[in-house]
Amino acid sequence: MDIDLPDGYEISTDPARLDAELIHRWLSQDAYWALGRSREKQDSAIAGSLNFGLYERASGAQLGYARVVTDRSTFAWLCDVYVAPAARGKGLGTALAAAVRDGLAPYGLRRILLATADAHEVYAKVGFVPLATADKWMALGEQ
Repeated sequence: MDIDLPDGYEISTDPARLDAELIHRWLSQDAYWALGRSREKQDSAIAGSLNFGLYERASGAQLGYARVVTDRSTFAWLCDVYVAPAARGKGLGTALAAAVRDGLAPYGLRRILLATADAHEVYAKVGFVPLATADKWMALGEQ
């Protein structure tokens, strides 16, 4: 299952390329799951995660972001996936999810999870499926 990144874009895991201020603005002001998140909280999340940035190749401008919380051995949680509104509809979200999937593949993880209220079709394109045994999972905290 190979998803091509459209011409003119690139994905990088280099933390030095991340625009933390932009990521915070996107998530805290426009992402339903992170509305109101503090900059301090976001910076801490970035520092403790494997981060994927989506960039326009010509300008270097950041157009998307995805964050993975993982032990790099058995488990990963894909979260904070965001594509700038002006860049949507070009397959970039699917390409970003595929890059995360492919970037995690060498670790041989048993499970990669995510939660979404509205983008199931994006993640299904790269192999994600609904939990078969959701009744086994439990949560502590905000739901």
